[in-house]
Amino acid sequence: MNKIPLAVVAGPTASGKTRLAVSLCKVFHGEVVSADSMQIYHGMQIATAKPTAEEMNGIPHHMIDFQSPQEPFSVADYVRLASEEIKNIHNAGHLPVLTGGTGLYIRSLLQGISYTQQNADASIRSQLEQQAETEGPQALHAELMKEDPGAAEKIHPHDIKRVIRALEMYRTTGKTQAENADASRQEIPYRSCFLCLGFRDREKLYQRINERVGHMMQQGLLREAREVLQTDCATARQAIGYKELLPYMRGECSLQEAVASLKRETRRYAKRQMTWFRREKDARWLWVDDYETFEDLSQAAQTIIKNFLKGSSL
Repeated sequence: MNKIPLAVVAGPTASGKTRLAVSLCKVFHGEVVSADSMQIYHGMQIATAKPTAEEMNGIPHHMIDFQSPQEPFSVADYVRLASEEIKNIHNAGHLPVLTGGTGLYIRSLLQGISYTQQNADASIRSQLEQQAETEGPQALHAELMKEDPGAAEKIHPHDIKRVIRALEMYRTTGKTQAENADASRQEIPYRSCFLCLGFRDREKLYQRINERVGHMMQQGLLREAREVLQTDCATARQAIGYKELLPYMRGECSLQEAVASLKRETRRYAKRQMTWFRREKDARWLWVDDYETFEDLSQAAQTIIKNFLKGSSL
C-alpha cells in the first residue's frame, strides 16, 4: 500500500500554526486541512480565530466553517471527512498539511482510530447532560475518574463535552476509551511528518495570547458573543471566548474582569495543549523563540519537510 505523505503543523493556540502552514503550502504546493474542533462550526469567526482570507493567502483551507453548532459532530465524523479531504488533495497532486491544535483529532487521524457511532446512546447522554447542569462538571469528572481513570487524566474537568462522551462510551460498551480505541484501530493510510510549535519561554506564548485576545475584542468579539449566545447553543456556550464574557453580559462583572478571565482561560487551554502534544512520540518540535525571524522558522520547517518528501510521489 502506497501511503499518502502528510505534513502536520500542530501546537498551542497563538503559536503561529496557520502562518507556518501557509508558508509551507506555498513552497510545496500544499493545501491546509484544519484540525480544530471549534473552527468546523458556522459563525463563531472571531472566538475561534478562523483564518481570514488575507491569512489564507490564496491557499485552499478545508474542514473549516461547514458544520452547524446545533448538530452533533464526533471524532469519527472528523476522521471520516478529513480523510476524504486528504485523499482528494493527494489525488490532485498536492501536499495535504494537517494544521491545528485539537490533539484528539490529529491523533485519531494519524493512528487510524475511528470512534464509531455504535457506541452512542442518546438516553445516557441526555441524563449526563442534565446531571452536568444540576451538579456541575466536577461531579461528572469525578465519576469518570472512578470508571475510566485513564480517560479522566487526559480530559480537563471543564471539558464537559468530552467528559460526557467518555462516560457515555464506558456505560454503553463496558470498555474504557483506550480499549474502544484499540478495538476500532484501522490500517494507517498516511506517512506523516509531525511538526509541533512550542516556546521555550512560556511567557512569550502567553504574551501572544494576551495580544490576540486584545485584537479579538477590537474585532468585535463582544458583539459576536451576544449574537451567538442568543441562539442558546450548548456548543457555543462551551467555547472559549464566549463563556468568559457571559458574566459581563449578565451584569455580574466588569468588562475588564471578563477580558482578564478570557486571557487566563486561553492561557490554561494552551498549557493543556502543550501537555497533550508532549505525549506525541513522533512530534518534531520547533521552538519558535529559537528563531530570530519567522522566515528562519519557516526555512527550518521547509528543510524538514523537504527531507521527508524525498522519495515520495505527490
